[in-house]
Amino acid sequence: MARQPKAPSPQRPSTQAFSKTSPGEIFWDLLTFDRLLTGPVIHLIYWAGLAIVVLGCFATMGGAVGVAWREKEWVMKFALAIPFIVGGLLILAAAALIWRSFCEFYVAVFRISDDLRALRIAVEAQGVSGVASKAAAGAAMASPRPRAGSEGDEA
Repeated sequence: MARQPKAPSPQRPSTQAFSKTSPGEIFWDLLTFDRLLTGPVIHLIYWAGLAIVVLGCFATMGGAVGVAWREKEWVMKFALAIPFIVGGLLILAAAALIWRSFCEFYVAVFRISDDLRALRIAVEAQGVSGVASKAAAGAAMASPRPRAGSEGDEA
Protein backbone atom coordinates (compact mmCIF):
# COMPACT_ATOMS: atom_id res chain seq x y z
CA MET A 1 0.00 0.00 0.00
CA ALA A 2 1.44 3.36 -1.01
CA ARG A 3 1.97 6.07 1.54
CA GLN A 4 -0.20 9.12 1.32
CA PRO A 5 1.71 12.42 1.21
CA LYS A 6 1.42 14.42 4.38
CA ALA A 7 -0.60 17.60 4.10
CA PRO A 8 1.43 20.74 4.78
CA SER A 9 0.85 22.19 8.21
CA PRO A 10 -0.76 25.64 8.29
CA GLN A 11 1.52 28.56 9.04
CA ARG A 12 1.11 30.46 12.27
CA PRO A 13 -0.14 34.04 11.88
CA SER A 14 3.11 35.31 13.34
CA THR A 15 5.18 33.60 10.64
CA GLN A 16 2.84 34.83 7.92
CA ALA A 17 3.37 38.41 9.11
CA PHE A 18 7.14 38.12 8.57
CA SER A 19 7.18 35.99 5.43
CA LYS A 20 6.60 38.92 3.06
CA THR A 21 9.11 41.40 4.38
CA SER A 22 12.33 42.60 2.83
CA PRO A 23 15.70 42.32 4.59
CA GLY A 24 15.65 46.08 5.15
CA GLU A 25 12.30 45.85 6.94
CA ILE A 26 13.56 42.97 9.06
CA PHE A 27 16.68 44.98 9.96
CA TRP A 28 14.54 47.99 10.90
CA ASP A 29 12.21 45.77 12.97
CA LEU A 30 15.25 44.44 14.86
CA LEU A 31 16.56 47.95 15.50
CA THR A 32 13.21 49.20 16.80
CA PHE A 33 12.44 46.01 18.77
CA ASP A 34 9.29 45.37 16.73
CA ARG A 35 10.67 41.92 15.97
CA LEU A 36 12.35 39.99 18.76
CA LEU A 37 15.56 38.12 18.00
CA THR A 38 15.52 35.82 21.02
CA GLY A 39 12.83 33.50 19.63
CA PRO A 40 14.97 31.97 16.86
CA VAL A 41 18.14 32.13 18.97
CA ILE A 42 16.61 30.17 21.87
CA HIS A 43 16.82 26.96 19.81
CA LEU A 44 20.58 27.34 19.55
CA ILE A 45 20.76 28.14 23.26
CA TYR A 46 18.74 24.98 24.01
CA TRP A 47 21.11 22.68 22.10
CA ALA A 48 24.20 24.33 23.57
CA GLY A 49 22.76 24.08 27.09
CA LEU A 50 21.76 20.46 26.55
CA ALA A 51 25.31 19.65 25.43
CA ILE A 52 26.67 21.29 28.58
CA VAL A 53 24.21 19.34 30.76
CA VAL A 54 25.14 16.02 29.10
CA LEU A 55 28.89 16.67 29.27
CA GLY A 56 28.65 17.79 32.89
CA CYS A 57 26.65 14.73 33.94
CA PHE A 58 28.94 12.30 32.13
CA ALA A 59 32.04 14.00 33.59
CA THR A 60 30.60 13.75 37.09
CA MET A 61 29.59 10.12 36.57
CA GLY A 62 33.04 9.30 35.16
CA GLY A 63 34.74 10.91 38.14
CA ALA A 64 32.54 9.07 40.61
CA VAL A 65 33.04 5.73 38.86
CA GLY A 66 36.80 6.41 38.69
CA VAL A 67 36.92 6.98 42.44
CA ALA A 68 34.81 3.85 43.03
CA TRP A 69 37.10 1.83 40.77
CA ARG A 70 40.09 2.51 43.04
CA GLU A 71 38.71 0.11 45.61
CA LYS A 72 40.77 -3.05 46.04
CA GLU A 73 37.93 -5.58 46.08
CA TRP A 74 35.97 -6.27 42.87
CA VAL A 75 32.67 -6.52 44.71
CA MET A 76 33.12 -3.06 46.21
CA LYS A 77 34.11 -1.64 42.82
CA PHE A 78 30.83 -2.72 41.26
CA ALA A 79 28.79 -2.02 44.42
CA LEU A 80 29.91 1.61 44.29
CA ALA A 81 30.12 2.12 40.52
CA ILE A 82 26.69 0.80 39.50
CA PRO A 83 24.66 3.10 41.81
CA PHE A 84 26.72 6.07 40.60
CA ILE A 85 25.97 5.19 36.98
CA VAL A 86 22.23 4.66 37.59
CA GLY A 87 21.95 7.79 39.73
CA GLY A 88 23.91 9.80 37.19
CA LEU A 89 21.63 8.72 34.34
CA LEU A 90 18.55 9.62 36.40
CA ILE A 91 20.00 13.03 37.22
CA LEU A 92 20.89 13.48 33.53
CA ALA A 93 17.30 12.76 32.50
CA ALA A 94 15.91 15.14 35.14
CA ALA A 95 18.35 17.91 34.23
CA ALA A 96 17.54 17.53 30.52
CA LEU A 97 13.79 17.76 31.25
CA ILE A 98 14.25 20.83 33.45
CA TRP A 99 16.39 22.52 30.80
CA ARG A 100 13.83 21.66 28.11
CA SER A 101 10.93 23.08 30.15
CA PHE A 102 12.93 26.24 30.89
CA CYS A 103 13.58 26.79 27.17
CA GLU A 104 9.99 25.91 26.20
CA PHE A 105 8.75 28.57 28.60
CA TYR A 106 10.78 31.21 26.79
CA VAL A 107 9.65 29.94 23.37
CA ALA A 108 6.02 30.19 24.53
CA VAL A 109 6.53 33.74 25.78
CA PHE A 110 8.07 34.85 22.50
CA ARG A 111 5.39 33.11 20.44
CA ILE A 112 2.75 34.96 22.43
CA SER A 113 4.61 38.17 21.64
CA ASP A 114 4.68 37.28 17.92
CA ASP A 115 0.98 36.46 17.94
CA LEU A 116 0.12 39.73 19.67
CA ARG A 117 2.15 41.60 17.06
CA ALA A 118 0.29 39.78 14.28
CA LEU A 119 -3.04 40.69 15.92
CA ARG A 120 -1.95 44.33 16.17
CA ILE A 121 -1.02 44.34 12.48
CA ALA A 122 -4.40 42.81 11.60
CA VAL A 123 -6.27 45.43 13.63
CA GLU A 124 -4.23 48.23 12.06
CA ALA A 125 -4.96 46.81 8.61
CA GLN A 126 -8.71 47.08 9.31
CA GLY A 127 -8.24 50.75 9.94
CA VAL A 128 -8.02 52.90 13.01
CA SER A 129 -11.32 54.65 12.20
CA GLY A 130 -13.24 51.38 12.51
CA VAL A 131 -11.70 50.73 15.91
CA ALA A 132 -12.25 54.34 17.03
CA SER A 133 -15.90 54.30 15.99
CA LYS A 134 -16.47 51.05 17.89
CA ALA A 135 -14.83 52.58 20.97
CA ALA A 136 -16.96 55.71 20.68
CA ALA A 137 -20.11 53.61 20.32
CA GLY A 138 -19.15 51.61 23.39
CA ALA A 139 -18.55 54.82 25.39
CA ALA A 140 -21.88 56.27 24.29
CA MET A 141 -23.71 53.13 25.40
CA ALA A 142 -21.95 53.19 28.77
CA SER A 143 -22.81 56.84 29.61
CA PRO A 144 -26.03 57.40 31.57
CA ARG A 145 -28.87 59.17 29.72
CA PRO A 146 -31.20 61.62 31.46
CA ARG A 147 -34.87 60.60 31.73
CA ALA A 148 -37.62 62.59 30.12
CA GLY A 149 -39.37 64.86 32.62
CA SER A 150 -36.49 64.88 35.09
CA GLU A 151 -35.27 68.00 36.90
CA GLY A 152 -32.77 68.78 34.14
CA ASP A 153 -35.55 69.41 31.53
CA GLU A 154 -36.77 73.00 31.41
CA ALA A 155 -38.94 73.24 28.34
